[in-house]
Amino acid sequence: MSKTRFVAFATQKGGIGKSTITALVANYFHNVKGYNVAVIDCDEPQYNLADLRDEELELIKSSDYFKAQACEHFKKLGKKSFSVTRSNAVNALDDAETVLNETEVKLDFIFFDMPGTIKSEGVMKTLSQMDYIFVPVSADRFVVESAMSFMQLFHDNFLTQGWSVTKKLAFFWTMVDKRERTSLYDVYEGMFKSLDYSVLNTQLPDSKRFRRELSENRKAVFRSTIFPSDPNLLRGSGIKELSDEICEIIKT
Repeated sequence: MSKTRFVAFATQKGGIGKSTITALVANYFHNVKGYNVAVIDCDEPQYNLADLRDEELELIKSSDYFKAQACEHFKKLGKKSFSVTRSNAVNALDDAETVLNETEVKLDFIFFDMPGTIKSEGVMKTLSQMDYIFVPVSADRFVVESAMSFMQLFHDNFLTQGWSVTKKLAFFWTMVDKRERTSLYDVYEGMFKSLDYSVLNTQLPDSKRFRRELSENRKAVFRSTIFPSDPNLLRGSGIKELSDEICEIIKT
């Protein structure tokens, strides 16, 4: 790739798993697909990703088992873990520029974990400089309406006005319960299609595995900023498929 791609998972509705998805996709790109990535955590003051990194480092520091696991992982991978930078929506682009200037390797992707509301200062300006924006949405009327409101606002005020560099803006389904009627998704997707909004093919299931972090009580990890997701937990999660679909979109 000739340039670093800026990618954001953005929504104006909290509790949809935006930070978790950012961590999992960045992890998969870095540890499995072999890309060099960095993460800018703009979700002030929660800083879920930055806090997760700090917690993992402390756990590795205090555990001989995880120290050995980390050494083995980095030796096999041939590079360090991706960086996680605390920032906010106002300073995110400047901080990303600093990361690009100070990194030891050329970065293929920088993922931005944005605040859960577009009303936060600097959010829309930062999003306008994203090459790709993916909007997680669940089959809930309030979530769908909120996501569509964000999509329309960004499309009408930035994309059509030429004030954004974004090449792709698309929804994708998350927290999918297989027991739900598929007709519900058909109705919503018909509504998206009527408005000419893109929807990714990948759907992420509603699963407790998305909350499984590094722990002394559990050796298998799924959500991590250091270790790759356990293959057994990765299977059926949709993260591989989502990452592959994003790669195909960027390549084309």
